[in-house]
Amino acid sequence: MFLNNDHYCCCCTLQLCYRPSVIVYTIVLRIYGQVGKIKLAEQIFLEMLEAGCEPDEVACGTMLCAYARWGRHKDMMLFYYAVRRRDILPSVAVFNFMISSLQKQKLHVKVIQLWKQMLDDAVEPNRFTYTIIINSYAKEDLVDDAFDAFRKMKKSGFTPEEATYSLLITLSAKHGKRDDALQIYEEMKTLAIIPSNYTLASLLTLHCKTANYSKALTLFTEMERNKIVPDEVIYGILIRIYGKLGLYEDALKLFEEIEKAGLLNDEKTYVAMANVHLNVGNYEEAVEIIELMRSRNVELSNFAYNVLLRCYVAKEDVASAELTFQMLSKMGLPDAGCCNDLLRLYAKLGLFEKAKVLISQVRHDEIEFDEGLYKTVLEVYCKEGMIDDAEILMEEMENVGLAIDKITKTSLMAMYGAAGGLEKAENLLKNLEQPDPTAFSVMLCLYLENGDTEKSKEILKSMCQTNGGLSTANQLISKYAREGSIVEVETLYRQILDLGFIPEDSVVASMITLYGRCHQLKQAQEVFASVSHSSKSAEAAYNSMIGAYCKCGDVDEAIRLYKEMISRAYTQDAVTISILVNALTKNGKYMEAERIIYDSFNANMELDTVAYNTYIKSMLEAGKLHYAVSIYDHMISSGVPPSLQTYNTMISVHGQRGKLEKAIEMFNTAQGLGLSIDEKAYTNMISYYGKAGRTEEASLLFTKMMEVGILPGRISYNTMINVYATSGLHREAEDLFQDMRRVGHFPDSLTYLALVRAFTESNKYSEAEKTIHRMIGEGIAPSSAHFNHLIFAFIKEGFILEAERVIREMRQTGLDPDLACCRTMMRAYMDYGLVEKGLSFFETINKFLKPDGFILSAAAHLYEFAGKESEAGDILDAINLNGLLFLRNLRVGSKVRA
Repeated sequence: MFLNNDHYCCCCTLQLCYRPSVIVYTIVLRIYGQVGKIKLAEQIFLEMLEAGCEPDEVACGTMLCAYARWGRHKDMMLFYYAVRRRDILPSVAVFNFMISSLQKQKLHVKVIQLWKQMLDDAVEPNRFTYTIIINSYAKEDLVDDAFDAFRKMKKSGFTPEEATYSLLITLSAKHGKRDDALQIYEEMKTLAIIPSNYTLASLLTLHCKTANYSKALTLFTEMERNKIVPDEVIYGILIRIYGKLGLYEDALKLFEEIEKAGLLNDEKTYVAMANVHLNVGNYEEAVEIIELMRSRNVELSNFAYNVLLRCYVAKEDVASAELTFQMLSKMGLPDAGCCNDLLRLYAKLGLFEKAKVLISQVRHDEIEFDEGLYKTVLEVYCKEGMIDDAEILMEEMENVGLAIDKITKTSLMAMYGAAGGLEKAENLLKNLEQPDPTAFSVMLCLYLENGDTEKSKEILKSMCQTNGGLSTANQLISKYAREGSIVEVETLYRQILDLGFIPEDSVVASMITLYGRCHQLKQAQEVFASVSHSSKSAEAAYNSMIGAYCKCGDVDEAIRLYKEMISRAYTQDAVTISILVNALTKNGKYMEAERIIYDSFNANMELDTVAYNTYIKSMLEAGKLHYAVSIYDHMISSGVPPSLQTYNTMISVHGQRGKLEKAIEMFNTAQGLGLSIDEKAYTNMISYYGKAGRTEEASLLFTKMMEVGILPGRISYNTMINVYATSGLHREAEDLFQDMRRVGHFPDSLTYLALVRAFTESNKYSEAEKTIHRMIGEGIAPSSAHFNHLIFAFIKEGFILEAERVIREMRQTGLDPDLACCRTMMRAYMDYGLVEKGLSFFETINKFLKPDGFILSAAAHLYEFAGKESEAGDILDAINLNGLLFLRNLRVGSKVRA
């Protein structure tokens, strides 16, 4: 083929024509290649051939570079092979152009192929060539080849770039070749090559993986010396290192500095800090870090969700853990570790139905098990008695080379035993190499619970011969004692003695406590008698025996034993003293309780919150309110934290002292400490506000109680109705009464008493009577107190006849007037001069009422006023006989004369 006429160069004046040389064609090829006119370049190359110009190395190289520049790799390789068939060998510069282009497109295999052809054709690589090929070898994970090229590069006299060193360090670290990585880094330092942040990050990661944190910190020192400014990746690694070293404050400080510097962008940095929080138990802070990521639109990775899941598992927040697990599942199948985390949470909280559903899902999704997941699944099967599933799983574990440890085998023994498979449990125990006390104890429990005392004794003997076996046996007795299993306790205790062993003091103490709890005082005394009372080790038995006496109601013996302990200089524990003080208080022995409290303070006994609460409550019930306040002050000064019960009791103490402001202070303090204020505390405060006449504040507190989510019970409603009643607010009381019924609380006797009081205080006497009738109609028996409110109100108004009518109605219900009512009526008869009625009433009540000074004095005055001197004398004799005081200043008809 000849070239087209357009491509001839003609001289117009001389009319001479010539054919272009290969040099001209090469120049044109280069121009087309630079601007991407590949088609035109191909046409020029063909014309060059047709014109008889034989392309040389430069022309062919130019065409190869054009293909390489514009990513025409298929055409490039075809052209390359065509060139090689003509025995034209491209220069190293062309080869570099070609392999660089291939590498940019991640065609590392083709790069390596070209590299090998270069070597076969004896093309001498230069520094750039080596840099490219080392990179491709690294990308293909061909470690040995990469290092071979690296050595050849240095042998050829070329100094590798920092990026090449960095690449090889990363490659070595990835494949666990720690020494190679460190050797390369040392070589860099020798050549004074400053490492990049990427190189340093790779080295730091390597040190973290090998837990060589001192080397990592040394590297940071070198960075400071070389004035290398760390980037966020390196800061993130440093946070992880601080976390691993337990330097929590340093990690937190660094994280805050990164944030202030505006470098906090990478998800890995957030997760590193969250992980540090998680590892030190600051679960809330860890969750907050993840939530901060979300708020800043930083996308969460699988690892971030994994950390979040572990936080919720640690917090035992099932709902949040499940939601996080669902988010993980949406991103792809969760790994065995995540599944195990959630499954362990279910197992720990006894949510075995949820656990079984999760196991089924894991099976369905064909998630590959790791050792941890196998063990947790097997634990669930054991807890749920799923024998067939457990045996299948054990077979799977054996197939993948996982051994079943002693702990798991012990769980299997318990499962077999619970399912009645004693023989299988026995076989497992026999197959255990050197069974530990835990394995023996499982078998021992199975025999005990099946009543097989002969085998239980054999196992007990074997267990006591192992290291720690006797201690385990003692712990087992204590466990059964806590559970109240008297038969097992007695059997084990007797067998230990039969085998020649002496039970621990704690075991004796737990048995005494058990007998006391079951009110078997004789058995407790027998066990206590077996203890050497002169030995200091008997303290625990003494403390338990005092508790047993208190439980069985023999507080005198408890006091005697307490005094014996003091005489022997034995120490009483806070729990025993608390039990003793509580028992004395219940039996009305307030002085003895106060003396013990005083003694415990004098002895500087270390008391806990429960003991202080018991002391304060005891003095409250004894009416020693000032001493109760002193005990509270002592508690605070001793640094013992008050509980909600403490504040509740102190509210009552101050309320009964009439110190409302102090009671308010206690209530506010409890709230300020973040304690969850309960209904009792609110009700106490409402009551004391009411007694102080501060009805509005009581009403606001009642409303607040409902606003914070506490639904008032009947006692709270009764208290609030009574507050309204005290202030005569009958409408409010009636409305609250109706609200109470609407929410499902049935009024009781006290509710109606408060409502009756509300109506009488408001002079609504007919409504008060209707309330009593309604109460009777609902099957609730009224007390004298219900009628008294109405009677007292009528007497106060001077309506004697109405009061007498109410008394008659009261008697129709089977009630006699009480002392308060009788005194009120006698006072009315005296004041209004109703002598005959007064005497008639006295003669009626004198049959059932105990002698009372006021009533007898009033009767004497009435008899004397009626001229019945003899009867008056008899009354005076009765007053003297009963040691009562005659009230001389009473006057008949005092209100009539007025």
